[in-house]
Amino acid sequence: MSDKAQQKRDARIRRHRRVRKQVRGTATRPRMAVYRSNRHINAQIIDDISGRTIVAASSVETGVASGGTSNIAAATAVGKLLAERAKAAGIDKVVFDRGGFLYHGRVAAVADAAREAGLEF
Repeated sequence: MSDKAQQKRDARIRRHRRVRKQVRGTATRPRMAVYRSNRHINAQIIDDISGRTIVAASSVETGVASGGTSNIAAATAVGKLLAERAKAAGIDKVVFDRGGFLYHGRVAAVADAAREAGLEF
């Protein structure tokens, strides 16, 4: 990894730690964490008290993203799938954790799709 790439990664991790000081998921209102890589996007709903992932969705899964896996359409599909799985698990409200990424583009597409599918945050 180049020095510039390492600096960008470290800055994102610092931002994420700063956000995580405030954002804490509970059993009644778990944390919806989003991770964006260059090729894929992942989202999980996590109960931080018990330390377990309740539901997850990713563009890696077959059939989730028709076409590319690193575009807004794929992120929208992941958000919708995550919200459907959360509803099936009995989760209505979450707190959003953007993972140190800007709330823009694919990260915002996941959040908007989850809201449209019925999650509250």
